[in-house]
Amino acid sequence: MAKKKQPEKVYIEKEPIPQGVVETLETNYMPYAMSVILSRAIPEIDGLKPAHRKLLYTMYKKNLLHGELVKSANIVGATMTLNPHGDSAIYETMVRLSRGNEALPLPFVESKGNFGKVYSRDMAYAASRYTEAKLAPICKEMFDDIDKDTVDFVPNYDNSTTEPTLLPVSFPTILTTPNQGIAVGMASNICSFNLSEVCDTVIALMENSDHPIELTMPGPDFSTGGRLLVNQSQIKEVYETGRGSIRVRAKYEVEPKGNLITITEIPYTTTVEAIIDKIIELYKGGKIRELNDVKDMSDKTGMRISIEMKRGTDPEKLMAKLFKMTPLEDSFGCNFNVLIGGTPMVLGVKQLIEEWIAFRTECIKRRTYFNLNKAKEKLHLLLGLKKILLDIDKAVQIVKDTEHEEEVVPNLMIGFGIDEIQAEYIANIKLRHLNKEYILHRLEEIAELEKEIAEMEAILKSRTKVYRLIENDLKRIKKVYGYPRKTELVYEDQIEVIDETDHIEDYQCTYFLSKEGYFKKITPQSLRMNSAQKYKDGDGLRRMVESTNKAELIFFTSKQNAYKAKGYDFEDTKASLLGDYLPAKLEMEQDETVVAMAVTADYRGDMLFFFENGKAAKVPLSSYKTVSNRRRLINAYSDKAPLAAILQLQEETDLLLISDNNKGLVIHSALIPAKTSKSTQGVKVMTQKAKHTLVDAKTVAEVGLTNLSYYRTKNIPAVGHLLRQADLPSDQVTLFED
Repeated sequence: MAKKKQPEKVYIEKEPIPQGVVETLETNYMPYAMSVILSRAIPEIDGLKPAHRKLLYTMYKKNLLHGELVKSANIVGATMTLNPHGDSAIYETMVRLSRGNEALPLPFVESKGNFGKVYSRDMAYAASRYTEAKLAPICKEMFDDIDKDTVDFVPNYDNSTTEPTLLPVSFPTILTTPNQGIAVGMASNICSFNLSEVCDTVIALMENSDHPIELTMPGPDFSTGGRLLVNQSQIKEVYETGRGSIRVRAKYEVEPKGNLITITEIPYTTTVEAIIDKIIELYKGGKIRELNDVKDMSDKTGMRISIEMKRGTDPEKLMAKLFKMTPLEDSFGCNFNVLIGGTPMVLGVKQLIEEWIAFRTECIKRRTYFNLNKAKEKLHLLLGLKKILLDIDKAVQIVKDTEHEEEVVPNLMIGFGIDEIQAEYIANIKLRHLNKEYILHRLEEIAELEKEIAEMEAILKSRTKVYRLIENDLKRIKKVYGYPRKTELVYEDQIEVIDETDHIEDYQCTYFLSKEGYFKKITPQSLRMNSAQKYKDGDGLRRMVESTNKAELIFFTSKQNAYKAKGYDFEDTKASLLGDYLPAKLEMEQDETVVAMAVTADYRGDMLFFFENGKAAKVPLSSYKTVSNRRRLINAYSDKAPLAAILQLQEETDLLLISDNNKGLVIHSALIPAKTSKSTQGVKVMTQKAKHTLVDAKTVAEVGLTNLSYYRTKNIPAVGHLLRQADLPSDQVTLFED
């Protein structure tokens, strides 16, 4: 019989159901964001992220608090029962918590083998199959009483076991453990503090809630040491708000005989390689010329960077320069974002301590409730045992005369007037213990139990007694695990301020700027030998200024920018050379050209900007002074009208303005009011007829006029007068330079 031909299946492609943005965010993005915030990136009040807690609890359950070191791969594999994120992530967590890595001032993991170094970017840790680990002794204070209902337990990800939501830490690990995490829309960056100082501060705050914590906890303490530059206002901001920045600089030693500087400690936020790379970059860029070599001399004994100086170099001045230009001095941005009851909160140090005290108080109360119930249960049993002491033979006889086993307990309850729990306990006593001596010995515990129960009930009713227990724990922990401060405190008023330019020679020189943007710095000796300047075809002198090597230079450009430089940023040159091409040297924008140069040593005087529409703007030179070494200032002058001329004035003087219809006007610069805004449009100074513009402006001192009063006006704006034949540009060749 022939098989029936099966009909071909026809697949109809369904159009995708459109999903709105709001729905996508709610169903896809928000659960992910909440998972990252609550279960991954932000630490909780016990100072741990979930990954840390899962790892440490696994090691605790493997008896690694008292046992021998085991292979890290063994620990990583066991931790995957609680943490499903992969073995590499678990091992990286262990590495950071280890003593060998030196990331924590108080490590949680004892390690053997290569665990890398927090201060090295390139020193990689060995694979987990080569290293060994166990819990550090301090972890006893983190797991003590965990089996006495001090914290909640929840099922793990596959419901095969349970894990603690928090650890019942006996000291504020949230402040002694550095923590950094980036969640979704928020981050956390907590610096570490010294254990002994934290313990003292918590005790002081429990005794006096108004205690100024700066007295007992003057600043953070990092595992890599260094020097903390204490700024009281910055420290106070961090302590009060949980946000702010603190500066840490490296420690160094000077060996004068060998012209060596040895860096022995660096800021926690940087690495040896980052420091060396920056020093090499500065040396190649010609910004640091005082050293011959820099090497990473780190070994098993610790971290060291060796800097070989040139002969005659002042090491203190060189280090001041390196602190300013390299990560040898770095900032730690504090962001004390912590999960409190499942809610992210940015808290100050005092608030964090208060939250920890509340958490630890709850742990102690839960432990006390647990012990109290156990003690009451035991007392209840002993009180039942006390009743059979009156007639042991009767108890034996009751058991003996009972025909069925299930009737033993009810018969004992009837015979001695005890409840079922007491009767069950008595029925299970071994025959060998049914003697007067054993029972009397057990009954001696009743008085002691009653005393313990009274004490525990008093603890539950008294906050002072709870605080006393916390205080006792902190004093014991400080005594056993306390360590000297690693980061030295240096107050800012103790720091000697060294001018990094002191080592730069200052001497007389002349600056030349050409119309096409070529710049030269020439010494007087070189000018005496040859003063004939070389220019490209069609180029010529724009401005010449006599000054010194340390003068400040400001170059104004066609795009309303101002580029700042120091005289010593340029090499001495000769008149016979073209010089430095400024657009390339100062890394200007495409098609940007230099239109003027200002030279100053003290930022006194004014800059005058003249525009084709007849307006003039006077801006104090001090408006271009910056605290930081900013190289580029935008909106250096107004862009509302085309520029005609720029003048730098040291003092008020007479000015000559020229229009394109050969009219001249002499005004005094004091008539132009000064404006603090660099981009001001200025005021009208020269009235222009239609289609005519202002084309130039100069000081009268550099222009020869036959009759000064003829062109002068006492009020602005003014039209000016036609230039006389003797004052026309054809006769006055210096009138126009552009």
